[in-house]
Amino acid sequence: MFDYYKAPSDEVFNNIKDKAIELWRTFDDRHGYASGKIACIANLQNVEDNAWYMVAMFDSNNRGRLLEMVNEDTKAAILEMLHFSLLPNNYSV
Repeated sequence: MFDYYKAPSDEVFNNIKDKAIELWRTFDDRHGYASGKIACIANLQNVEDNAWYMVAMFDSNNRGRLLEMVNEDTKAAILEMLHFSLLPNNYSV
């Protein structure tokens, strides 16, 4: 079973982080929204659910854009997380 709070490999985490920053840089930053998001993730470490936090910052359309940008291993990890998050009762403690 997928463990949402277990950090992915460093390769997956770094690929998500790099591509998330790259994607945020394509947004209009007139009001500092994109730069604020970049600042939030710039110093994140690969612990617990930080990788999924970065993915969750995007709406569904931009998650699709992110999926197009990452490598195949990262794409598989993101899709596994998204599938898991759609199943009922997966967040009970």
